[in-house]
Amino acid sequence: MAIAKNDEPTIRKPLRLWPGVVAAVLLLLVRFVVPIVAPDALIYAVLGGFLGGVAIVVWWLFFSRARWSERLGVIVLMFAALIASSRVIHVSIATGMMGMMFTFYAFPVLCLALVCWAVASHRLSVGPRRASLVAAILIGCGVWTLLRTGGISGNGGSDFQWRWSKTPEELLLAQTDDEPFTSARGSSSPLPSDPTVAEKAESTADWSGFRGLERDGIVRGVRIETDWSKSPPVELWRRAIGPGWSSFAVHGDLFYTQEQRGEEEIVACYDLTTGKPVWMHRDLARFWESNGGAGPRGTPTYSNGRVYTFGATGILNALNPSDGAVVWAQNAANDTGASLPGWGFSSSPLVVGDVVVVATSGALSAYDLATGVPRWSLPSRGESYSSPHLMTIDGTAQVLFMGGHGVTSVVPADGTQLWEHAWEGNPIVQPAQISGGDLLITTSGASGALGLRRIAISHSPGGWTVEERWTSTALKPYFNDFVIHNGHAFGFDGFILACIDLERGKRKWKGGRYGNGQLILLRDQDLLLVLSEEGELALVSAVPDQFRELARVPAIEGKTWNHPVLVGDILLVRNGQEMVAFQLSLQGR
Repeated sequence: MAIAKNDEPTIRKPLRLWPGVVAAVLLLLVRFVVPIVAPDALIYAVLGGFLGGVAIVVWWLFFSRARWSERLGVIVLMFAALIASSRVIHVSIATGMMGMMFTFYAFPVLCLALVCWAVASHRLSVGPRRASLVAAILIGCGVWTLLRTGGISGNGGSDFQWRWSKTPEELLLAQTDDEPFTSARGSSSPLPSDPTVAEKAESTADWSGFRGLERDGIVRGVRIETDWSKSPPVELWRRAIGPGWSSFAVHGDLFYTQEQRGEEEIVACYDLTTGKPVWMHRDLARFWESNGGAGPRGTPTYSNGRVYTFGATGILNALNPSDGAVVWAQNAANDTGASLPGWGFSSSPLVVGDVVVVATSGALSAYDLATGVPRWSLPSRGESYSSPHLMTIDGTAQVLFMGGHGVTSVVPADGTQLWEHAWEGNPIVQPAQISGGDLLITTSGASGALGLRRIAISHSPGGWTVEERWTSTALKPYFNDFVIHNGHAFGFDGFILACIDLERGKRKWKGGRYGNGQLILLRDQDLLLVLSEEGELALVSAVPDQFRELARVPAIEGKTWNHPVLVGDILLVRNGQEMVAFQLSLQGR
């Protein structure tokens, strides 16, 4: 018996769209809505967005009901577009987030474009459907070729700009006012001579360098008015500056900082009262990385009538403070054989005795103050962005250094190791000494800080001993330094200010969102002066009973990671694009 043949084509089931739509909605919520509600969760939103994109790909491949040729063809086209786009995007996006920015930002957007295309085109004929697919992929990937990023914030957010827009540094270089610009390596460019400059430079150092004379971020002998509604900070001057994360050294009526201008790394001296440049020293060197941007990371140190500076590529200078003339210069990176770390050399020079000590990532080296001749060096202790720190422990002056392995103590004169305490990580902030001689140290992991640890150090005829007292995650500084006051530590636990007791490391309070900002302590007034990552100034009580913000005002535009400086009634703040001086009202005046 003959079997009848059915010439009717097989009817294909329609696309199953709803799982893709659900995945796309969840992706949108996690990636774009969550950061608005909880800015601190941005890094998790970025990761969640990427996983949402993966879910969309799984839906398309296994649950969409599309023809297999179409399923595979679309995925191949998507990844081909990502690979092609990665070759033409701006270098800041290509290298951002340690090379992962484009993948984590573009992939979810492209997957959203896939869902939109599938929904909009599922009833179109083959030709328009394919054309709309190409358009969706071009839009999903092509937009990234039009952008650049000015860096990332502490919570991982990116500062996206149009690719063709000028950076603040480019706008500064286009100015032709009172700042002559030359490209001669190692030169200094004094501005028209001022007979009082030499006299000003010889004044006693008011703020000798990074975080002050003792590198503890403490201001002594100053009391300010805290009711800023009645006595707000008065702006004295404001001026553009080259990029960099340097702070200030202040001596009399002059102050010193570091910045980047084009292919030259700058050490600059400015007048404190006017903000006008006095001289600029230039080295033919440029460091740049996508996350933090361009420029030096260290802060000048004033000592013994000299200004010592350390650049992001390893250049160590000793300069005359009145005109910027080079006394001597060395390349510490070459001397130690250190490799340039991902965020650049970040050490601020430490002057102790007759040597100046710098850290080239995890390696320490010391140079003769008078001649610059190398005196001693210490092999690398793992990657680090911390600075050497002078302390006296059990009656012995010693240089402490936070390396990737933990903390090491050495004799300043010859680098002989005294003691060591292991705590592996990626340290950035400075150690702190507690009343009684114990130390607080911190380190960080790949995605942020691990916490604080209190250690006790003692010396006996048998040598040095180190004992861990406690380790706490109640205060987790990342690259934001903390201060010690009246038996408590105050600092940033992530993006929020926090206070812990030093007896057990228990948290007393947590409050106030200031991003990845910096702070200093007005010791005589139990007062924290906080400079937020967004450039706001805030006053917070440095007391353990509860968090109390007394005042907050806007101060500076742009991402701000630089340490503020208060000298008398003059407050200096800066970031990678501008610096400002404010006059604060003092109590009793």
